[in-house]
Parts: sequence; structure tokens; C-alpha cells
Amino acid sequence: MTPNAERGTALRADAARNRARVLQVAREQLAAGDDSLMLNTIARLAGVGVGTVYRHFPNRHALMEALVAEHFQQLVREAQAAAADEDSLAGLHRLLRFALGRALDDAGFAAVLGSASDADAHTSAMKAELDRAVAELLDRARRAGAIRHDIEADDVRRLLCGIEHAVRSGDDDARHAELYLDVLLEGLRPPR
Repeated sequence: MTPNAERGTALRADAARNRARVLQVAREQLAAGDDSLMLNTIARLAGVGVGTVYRHFPNRHALMEALVAEHFQQLVREAQAAAADEDSLAGLHRLLRFALGRALDDAGFAAVLGSASDADAHTSAMKAELDRAVAELLDRARRAGAIRHDIEADDVRRLLCGIEHAVRSGDDDARHAELYLDVLLEGLRPPR
């Protein structure tokens, strides 16, 4: 059974326990500073067979998606709140700061956010929700004359991932994150 199929049907109790145990061990590995997420190692540490891990998570990226799903849903809620903000530009600024902070705090989240493809249909659905909320926010900001007309939701996500990468490839200084985000925000303004 694939992860996508499992989402459509309830897992047996033992399968649900095994999945939860694998996720718990993966979280513990990450907390201990091991971000390799070697599926064979996780299976051994979780006390389950390798096949069990691969049945739930066919690859490392699928496991990462499951680990960050809750944070990604929180980003979707933030984007929806920003889209509903009376001041669309303030909502956009708040959303970008939130998303960048989350990406800098969690490299797995950043990897899922920046990934061109998804292992799980649930992740794809959350990305589609995110893009809809950001598109609505950008439309409102464009109508208000606050941002350029040629920027789309996917562009914003790519630019934000670029900032995350730039900060990580340097000294991880929070001042650089703020500087780069300010440059992005200034670049979103309409040409004069």
C-alpha cells in the first residue's frame, strides 16, 4: 500500500502504531542533530522491519513530508489569515517573515517548501491551499498598488527559498535574514 492509498483508508491499529513509532524515532534523530534520516537506521531504532518503514515512507522525502505536515498546515493557516488581513501588504510582510523563520528553524520544512515534487498527495494538497491563499493575497496587494503586477505565488515561494538558502550558506546570522527579506519586500514593490 502506498502512502497516498493509506491516507484514503484508516490504518490498522498495529500499522498506525508502527507509523507513529517511526515518526517518533525520526523526530528524535533530528533532535539529536542527525538529519540524515536513513530509513534502515530508523527501522532498526523503531524496532520495526525495513519493509514497514518503506511501506509508509517510500523514501526520505516522504518521511520528511510527514514530519513537517503539521508545520506546513500552520503555514497554510498563516497564509489564509494574511489573505484575510485588511492591509494586504502588512499581511504579506507578516506571512513572509513567518515562513522564513519557520524555514530557517527547520531545514526539513524548507526542503518540503522548496521541493518541485511531492511524495504524498496530502502535501500537494497543502501546497495548493498555500498557493491559493498567497495568490489571493497577492491579487489584493496588486489591486491596492502595493506590489508589482508580474509576481505570482510560486515566484514568492521560490524567492523565499532562495533567501533561506542564502542565509544557511553564510553564517546563519539573523541580521542577514532580515536584510535579505527587506530586499525581497522592496523588490516586490511596483516599479516607479
